[in-house]
Amino acid sequence: MTHFKHFAKQMLQWRGRLILAVALAVFSAMGLGVGLLSLGPALALILNPESGLALPELAQQFNAENHFVSVPDWFIAQLPAERFDGVVFILIGVGCLTVIGGIANFLHSYLSGWIAVHTVARVRKQAFGHVLGLELGRVLRSGASEFISRIVRDAEALQAGLTVLMGKSVAHFSKGIAAFIVACVFDVRLVVIAILVLPILAIVLQKIGRRIRKGSKTSLAVQQELLRISNEAVQGLRAVKVNTAEHSIENKFSSENDRLIKAEMKVRIARALMSPLMEILSIIVLGTLAAIAAKSIIDGALDFDRFLLSIGSLAVAGGSLRPLSGMVAQIQASEAPAERLQDILTTPLEDETQRQPISPHAKTIVFDEVTFTYEDATKPSINGVSLTIKHGECVAIVGPNGSGKTTLLSMLPRLLTPQSGIISIDSVDISEVDLHSLRSQIGVVTQETVLFRGTIAENIRFGIDATMEQVREAAEHAHAAEFIEAMDGTYEANIYESGTSLSGGQRQRLAIARAMLRDPAILILDEATSQIDTESEALINDTLDRFCESRTVLIIAHRLSTVQMADRIVVLDNGELVDTGTHEELLSRCDVYTRLAQTQLVTSTDD
Repeated sequence: MTHFKHFAKQMLQWRGRLILAVALAVFSAMGLGVGLLSLGPALALILNPESGLALPELAQQFNAENHFVSVPDWFIAQLPAERFDGVVFILIGVGCLTVIGGIANFLHSYLSGWIAVHTVARVRKQAFGHVLGLELGRVLRSGASEFISRIVRDAEALQAGLTVLMGKSVAHFSKGIAAFIVACVFDVRLVVIAILVLPILAIVLQKIGRRIRKGSKTSLAVQQELLRISNEAVQGLRAVKVNTAEHSIENKFSSENDRLIKAEMKVRIARALMSPLMEILSIIVLGTLAAIAAKSIIDGALDFDRFLLSIGSLAVAGGSLRPLSGMVAQIQASEAPAERLQDILTTPLEDETQRQPISPHAKTIVFDEVTFTYEDATKPSINGVSLTIKHGECVAIVGPNGSGKTTLLSMLPRLLTPQSGIISIDSVDISEVDLHSLRSQIGVVTQETVLFRGTIAENIRFGIDATMEQVREAAEHAHAAEFIEAMDGTYEANIYESGTSLSGGQRQRLAIARAMLRDPAILILDEATSQIDTESEALINDTLDRFCESRTVLIIAHRLSTVQMADRIVVLDNGELVDTGTHEELLSRCDVYTRLAQTQLVTSTDD
């Protein structure tokens, strides 16, 4: 239970509310204890109509027996002298205690729930923020569904455990202890016998708890896989339908669903075993106590009324403590999600140390013998690439599919980290600078445009603060203003998740507007105009020509018109730098580029 304890301790940040919640539970339990103790005098008044004593006399008799506590004289003076009035007095007192105890119980439940909800909300926020700070490669390897499942589902399961820990378990435990103490007051000998069953109970709970933890962990892992399959199928529904893959996806989902049923049933069986086992142990204990008490009553060593009160108090204690078995199971089940959440929070961030900010780019970008290999890959994606790019230069990077173009440029904003070699901006190693300051001067437009549910304006100014005038200007430069202003709501129009309410070309224009709004010193265009028609491409290229003045631009493109606008072309093949030069120079001497120009670099008229 190490991981669950770690998060349970975080509830201490609301120490005042926590202490008050426990105090209210104890107060409610004390009301129960006082009510049980009052049954003795009530029974004495009712069951002994001839020889019974009134409440003041019972109180004085109690004080004469030199108990640990005594009834104050001022309180005795207020007690009714008539026996019937005494019964009514006790019943009214018990009723008042019940009402006060109910209010205390409600406040305890409310405070416990408040603490659990806010603790898990804080954990959820920490986990989400931590995932945003993880290295991109780590997230891509595990998949988005894994992290979403842990942040949402595992946090919910953890909250259930914390709620039980601070809520019902404290209330039931305190009431059980109060009733147990009352039973000791009536007859401690019977209570000692009842305690003997506790070691057996502890062993049973430990065995079953281990099965519940293991089953819960498996269940969460399978739920995570179901979430992944569901996300991929729904997000790729177009591909599923056109490839008639519905049956295949459904079979995959069904298989994981069956695994989830098996895992859940193991947990359910373990939980279901707890209740009957507790009942069996309770019957054994009560039967043993009844036999011993019967022998003591027959021998005259035990009064029947004290036996009745003792057994009754033990029954109340058992009734209060019995649900704890199910609560222990719930807490045990919360260990698995707690472990998975803590695994996220202990994963190293991509930039955990304090570093100096980097100055705005003004001289050169240098790749010096850079090598990068993806995990589980048999060969490097980038192998010993050395390249120098001057400030203000426009460089196009071309190569066959899989030659490492995107990988190379992904290392510049440190989305990927090379295993060897150095990347420097203005002679400063980018691995030694503050990550936020590095990325703040880099604008990136990719072929797969990522948009978020929200307004057009929110998506353009994504990540930065900008006025509406600046947003409109960026949209005009990206030739997006025309279609935006034709929409109902213009810049305040809402777009669907992932931008599915827009065409591919419209999404790319918004991405270009977003990059222009950042006013970056370095602009990376990865197939930035691949989904835009020829006429719009010509207009955007003209805009980019003006926008890219005094900026360093790195372009990955398959269109010849885009490549030819570059000052220099870099050719990659199998992760290695093959040649650099202008279009005409490369055609005359570079076989790889010649093949690309003939087969992959399409002209605008071909579009």
